Amino acid sequence: MFVAGQSVYASLIFSLISYVVAIPSAIKVFNWTATLYKGSVSWQTPMLYALGFLALFSIGGLTGLVLAAIPVDVHVTDTYFVIAHFHYIMVGGTIMGYLGAMHYWWPKMTGRLYPEGWAKAAALLIFFGFNLTFFPQFLLGYNGMARRYATYDEKFQVLNVMSSAGASILGAGYLLPFGYLLWSLKYAPKAGPNPWGATGLEWATASPPPPDNFEVTPTVTLPPYVYSAKEPEVI
Repeated sequence: MFVAGQSVYASLIFSLISYVVAIPSAIKVFNWTATLYKGSVSWQTPMLYALGFLALFSIGGLTGLVLAAIPVDVHVTDTYFVIAHFHYIMVGGTIMGYLGAMHYWWPKMTGRLYPEGWAKAAALLIFFGFNLTFFPQFLLGYNGMARRYATYDEKFQVLNVMSSAGASILGAGYLLPFGYLLWSLKYAPKAGPNPWGATGLEWATASPPPPDNFEVTPTVTLPPYVYSAKEPEVI
C-alpha cells in the first residue's frame, strides 16, 4: 500500500496499524514460550514441530516489523524479502503447527503409532530445508532482487542456488511423513489409549475412540493444570 499512490497521512495510519498487529502476536509468542517453563517438555516429534513453529513464526513476526517501516517497505516492495516474510508466517507458522498437531493426535485418530526416528528426522529436515529455502530470500530482496522475474543478475546466483537446494530438502521433508504415516496404518504397533502419558480426556478413551467417545462417563481426579501423569505431583 505504501507504493500504491495513497497520501502520506494514509501511509502513516497504515504503518501504525501494521505495528499494532505485532503487539498481540508478540504477547502470544511470549505466552507460548513461558508455557514451556517448568512444563512437561519431552523431545518427541510433536514438541519438535511446536518449537520449530515458535522459531519460524518469531522470524516472520520480526520481519513484519521491518515491512511496517515506510522507508524500508518502499525499498523492498515486490522483492523476495516480501516472499520470505509471507512464507515464514504462513508456512512456517501454519504448516509446522499442523504437522505437530497431526503427529500428536495421529495415535488417537488411527490407533497406530508411527516410527519416532523417521518422524524426528522429517521434522528436522523440514526445519532445515525451510530456512535454507527462504532465509536467503531476505538477503536477495534486501539487495534488490525483484519477484516474478525469470532471469536475474549474476550476483544473486549463489543465494538462488541455496534457496533451490533448500526447496529440494524441504520437499523431501514433506514427503517423509506422507510415507511413514501411510505405512503406520497397517504395519506400526497399536497405540493403546494413552501413548503420551497425558492426562487430557481424549486419552482416557480407546484409540480410535468409539462412536460415543466413552464407554462410561470418565472420572476426573487430577488438577486442571497437570498435563502429564509422569509429573511428581501426580506420582
